[in-house]
Amino acid sequence: ARQRAIALVDLSRQQDQYGRNKGKEKVEWETLTFQLPDDGTGSLPLLRHIIVNDDKSATYKLGLLRALIRIAEGAPGMVLKRTDDCVTIPFGLVGLYWLKLYMPLVLRHGLIQTPKANHTKQSGYGWAKNDFWQLADFSPYDLRVGATFKPEQAGIIIGAIRDACANIKDMPVHHITYPGQNRQVFQCGSNIVHKPRHGQKQSHWQINKHSLSQFGTFTIPVNLWQSLGQYACWLEPAIMNEWVKLMMGYEVRYDSSVYDKALQWDEAKRDTTQVRKRIDALQQQLHQQGQTLHCVWTDVKLRQNRYHVDHCFPWSRWYNNDLWNLMPTTESANSKKREKLPSAPLMHSAKHRILYWWELAYMQNNNPLKQQFLIEAEAALPLLEESNNQLDAIFDAMLHQRAKLRANQQLAEWGS
Repeated sequence: ARQRAIALVDLSRQQDQYGRNKGKEKVEWETLTFQLPDDGTGSLPLLRHIIVNDDKSATYKLGLLRALIRIAEGAPGMVLKRTDDCVTIPFGLVGLYWLKLYMPLVLRHGLIQTPKANHTKQSGYGWAKNDFWQLADFSPYDLRVGATFKPEQAGIIIGAIRDACANIKDMPVHHITYPGQNRQVFQCGSNIVHKPRHGQKQSHWQINKHSLSQFGTFTIPVNLWQSLGQYACWLEPAIMNEWVKLMMGYEVRYDSSVYDKALQWDEAKRDTTQVRKRIDALQQQLHQQGQTLHCVWTDVKLRQNRYHVDHCFPWSRWYNNDLWNLMPTTESANSKKREKLPSAPLMHSAKHRILYWWELAYMQNNNPLKQQFLIEAEAALPLLEESNNQLDAIFDAMLHQRAKLRANQQLAEWGS
């Protein structure tokens, strides 16, 4: 099923009907039903054609599709423009995610991505020029939206993104066409982004929607964009399976698990340290005023050093350590919620406590976390305008993302 990119829709088991279940010998029958998914727009058959049937001289078509899936699923807030026909995102964001995918494959595991590649000579890839090889000193998680870099580091990252975008435009975008046509599925317009000059006085460079838009724009048909995000949990395994087959054809490794490890999306580990420090500081400050923080879900007072930091949207189903997604809760509430999604009624009843927490923890003008909070929310949450820093708007976008996760992944809900 994974090889053919078809979906398992039902599995049933039944005992043998001919009495062959005596003693230790037992016969049981399994029936599996598969379906070729089709959302009615033609997007899923098109994606399946690209993943399974399309000719591939390198892994680049798969790399581009997987980068777009990750953006559609995890960074819908980065959309620049949406019409009835298409969705436009920053071209630099596509280049950034391309690097995050290929850094572990090439720099960490040494897996060649085209038959012509020679990692010893650092050759064979149109996008992996000098700047890319210098990314060996970075982690893929360093290249996250909101991260800030000194000018010398920024020059390396800008150069690597620029080279990636140029190659994406010339290779996978050019060759991904509708079946039987020469018409390209994706459209992109690139700009030349210059590195900071040596000795030039320049402030730190930050990865955000504005800086990534300077590399140009990337346009995706709206139905395809919707399918990339909605069916990510089905499409991504099919892409990874095809990717492994290609790499094994280039170079056979005795330990086949290296392919799976290299293809894992390099997310940060589950981390609440930054928010926990903020809670501790606020607890001390409020204690001097005879006040305390409250659990956002239950409104119960938090005990000193006896509380949990909850991922509002469960980490196991949506890797996100953003400040807006981490909530102070009691140990009891977090233990009951576990990996469930807060229900819509619970979110509405907790709104005033969530907004109060955000305001207190991040939104004071002299708070160094304020900009990080706003940038992370803008990148991850849909329908949030760059200029809209109102907490109500962020909460509404959060509700929209909650509904998407509920619909797309069928997550269990917690709270009434």
